[in-house]
Amino acid sequence: MVPRYRVTLTEQEREGLEALTRNGKTGAKKFIHARALLLCDAGPEGPGWTVANVAEALGVTSRTIEHLKQRFIEEGIEVALERKSREMPSRDVIFDGAFEARLIALACSETPEGYERWTVRLLADKAVELKFASSVSHMTVQRVLKKTKLSLTSANTGKSPRKAAPHL
Repeated sequence: MVPRYRVTLTEQEREGLEALTRNGKTGAKKFIHARALLLCDAGPEGPGWTVANVAEALGVTSRTIEHLKQRFIEEGIEVALERKSREMPSRDVIFDGAFEARLIALACSETPEGYERWTVRLLADKAVELKFASSVSHMTVQRVLKKTKLSLTSANTGKSPRKAAPHL
């Protein structure tokens, strides 16, 4: 079977990749990609390993090596060494600091009629009712409260802890 993409490095590219693998300050992904390109080099100076051998030696899949070779041939050495940028942007933040502040203020407020204390489910329902967000999971409320170390069961919810008086 004929290889789909044949990597042949110039002397300058080979020296640059060898420098990357020897300086000790290269990130893991970049190091593995540089090493893979060096091992796949089918030029007169390169070892010309097969994709399967390179993948096994570096602990990656052969598909990773094929994609790396493709990016090297089509887009160049710089693109092949760097991580591929995301095609879709990351998700928007739904619960920001303002949401957390309103939720904590709600947890520190008086409980509704008929309840002795706030529960995470009660806080989640009240946050939706007050339109803090369109929907809120009780686990989201729990994470916010845990992050701020706010306890719903303590007697002094929302107040500073009392300091012990010095003994005289």
